[in-house]
Amino acid sequence: METIEEKIDPLTSFDFTSTDAIRYRPYESMTHVAMGIKKISKSEWIRVDRGYLDRIAERKDTMRKYPEDVFGTNGIVNPAIEELFREIIITLLPVRFPTMFKIKRGVFHNLATKESYQLEGINHMEMLRILGENVEEDFYIMCPDGHGEWRLQGYIACFPGGFLSPSRVGMSMRQIHQPVPGYEQRIGKGVDRFMQQLEPGTYVERMNWSLQVDGQDLFRTDGNNYYPEQGRTLPSQSQKVDIDISWLRVEHQTLNCLHHSRAIVFCVRTYMTSLADIRKEGSGPRLADAIESMPEKLGDYKKRPFWSRDVLAYLRS
Repeated sequence: METIEEKIDPLTSFDFTSTDAIRYRPYESMTHVAMGIKKISKSEWIRVDRGYLDRIAERKDTMRKYPEDVFGTNGIVNPAIEELFREIIITLLPVRFPTMFKIKRGVFHNLATKESYQLEGINHMEMLRILGENVEEDFYIMCPDGHGEWRLQGYIACFPGGFLSPSRVGMSMRQIHQPVPGYEQRIGKGVDRFMQQLEPGTYVERMNWSLQVDGQDLFRTDGNNYYPEQGRTLPSQSQKVDIDISWLRVEHQTLNCLHHSRAIVFCVRTYMTSLADIRKEGSGPRLADAIESMPEKLGDYKKRPFWSRDVLAYLRS
């Protein structure tokens, strides 16, 4: 795979308070289970918009309440954590967003939050915390196991969407996605092959989406997915939904390989859009079509039987 040069384009007059979030509507153009990847530049790795301060505040609160779920570090992944920390905090942020981040005399300054962080003498857990307090992206670090597989070993995961990270440590990408209907049959081998061929300096992106019909909170360890293996059952009829607290949850996912550790970083940035806004912009019927066209098992996994009646009627009204 051809490598894109890791040049970082500075946004010298960037004002996050006047920058709208990117409008992602992946259901308009992609199939339900597909890699759907495309190359991006290193400059596009981290995104910032007008919601930055609110989401950083939510991340800090999540880290305080659920540290056992949010942070993952061990001896295997620590070199990769150090490398990721340098790439994001030292190399990328001050160059890409000079109006927001600066480094002076070994101290990293966030001009938006007014927080400062020492860069020397910090441990790996503190590196993850600093990442979590300065960017909205979550990072899942997959380390090579020496046998052609990459396994989850570390993470900073403030906004998991139906993903409990501690229970996945040591798993390969295929094992992690085993509950997803159609993954093994449609893209499992392709993902494995792609990871084996991914070279440092190459950044790719893909999208994923789901519905969240019980609030806007971003910390969800299993709430958006249906797991029959955990003894749960599908409802006999669709349940009543409060549209006022119903949201489209879109994940902008990126993959890249670190130069020295050769760890693969799976990065997730989450965007929430109310179903009211989806309908207002006119794409409600297209979202409804995408929901109905899911294969049955995937629709069950996405919890379609729980909310489909009210949601589909609303999106098409």
